[in-house]
Amino acid sequence: MHIGHISLLVADYDEAIDFYTQKLGFVLLEDTPLSPQKRWVLVAPSPTSECSLLLAKAANEEQQMQIGRQSGGRVFLFLYTDTFWETYERLKSQGVIFLESPRQEPYGWVVVFQDLYGNKWDLLENKKPKS
Repeated sequence: MHIGHISLLVADYDEAIDFYTQKLGFVLLEDTPLSPQKRWVLVAPSPTSECSLLLAKAANEEQQMQIGRQSGGRVFLFLYTDTFWETYERLKSQGVIFLESPRQEPYGWVVVFQDLYGNKWDLLENKKPKS
């Protein structure tokens, strides 16, 4: 078994697609209309990612109130990279908002950023094993 998609509430499909593809560098895997109001939109860090985000437009007031708050203010998603400093600088240059300075932890480098709705993410690079 594996997790295929994580549903992420968004206010607008197109602005969310723009943020994830243009600022974070994700790829748009699918954008299929299901009805005049609903689309099946999948984005992922790469075309071969096992898990993708299903961008789900909030359909009512209750869902709209949860946009950006799906994890109760905690870090919600974890984006791993093998090139921490390069990725960090690229995201900064794209206007991604970082909530702290990068720090080195026993497991590697980490920094918290937020997406366009305020969901918190960790950008991480695991420590390389010593040879």
